[in-house]
Amino acid sequence: MIPLALTLAATLAVAAIQSQTPQPPPPADSTTGASRFALVNVLDPRGRAVVDVGADDFVVQEAGATREILSVRPADYPIAIVIDTGRDARGDFDLIRKAAEHFIDRIGQRPVAIVTAGGTPKMIAGFEDERETVTMRLAETAADPTATSATLQAAALAAETILRSNMLFASILVLSSSTADGSEGSPDPMVAALIDSNAILHVVANRNAQATAGNGFRPGAAIRAVAEQSRGEYTVIYSAASFQSALDRLADRLTTEMLVEYLVPVGSKPNDVKLGVRLVGARVRGLGVAPR
Repeated sequence: MIPLALTLAATLAVAAIQSQTPQPPPPADSTTGASRFALVNVLDPRGRAVVDVGADDFVVQEAGATREILSVRPADYPIAIVIDTGRDARGDFDLIRKAAEHFIDRIGQRPVAIVTAGGTPKMIAGFEDERETVTMRLAETAADPTATSATLQAAALAAETILRSNMLFASILVLSSSTADGSEGSPDPMVAALIDSNAILHVVANRNAQATAGNGFRPGAAIRAVAEQSRGEYTVIYSAASFQSALDRLADRLTTEMLVEYLVPVGSKPNDVKLGVRLVGARVRGLGVAPR
């Protein structure tokens, strides 16, 4: 996935449509033979998601050339959920697990993996597993009273799995309830794995994990930085009961994201991508571009 700067304001697209003497758009490139996907949200003037849009409602340009829209559909990319099973999470774990189960129910039929972050991180359910298997293994999971929380290490395991799978888009959701990170090994390759995976990183942390590791590294700060860079969300809560509401808000976002597929010349690069929508007052929030 390539970071996307969507700078074509929706109001400009609307103005062109409504003008009595509309300006001709930049010429379309006729040497197409491949396609790309843009991951987007469309928001109305009040910031609410709009999902009743189709291919004819979008305008895409790359380096000034108009691209032909092929399709628009709901985004159903895979999500890896990293769940804190360390000893610090014991008091919160039942609420964390319940919130995760509800979240999985809400995000629809898409691949879901589960990674535990207590002690040595493990992937207890993979993207290839049926939803019934995923929910069963999550229900069987418990916090380990003897294990530290290795949040960064577990997130890196999820990222490495995504990278090997060569996915167009993917997301990692970290649910943490620890004030310290017991990940083993150098943090640099773990952070690099998160970045290289191009996954959108979301974090919900009960009590901001900002403890300093022995070498002065601050895992919580690093994870926050990656989340912001990937256009994800980093949410700090102060009660385990708030995991549910935080995940409900995230599910609202994920279930309104859309994939816009458009034609491109073979071998072209997604340079200066601009995308607008033909809805008065609406705007597009870009989350990334990926080749087919």
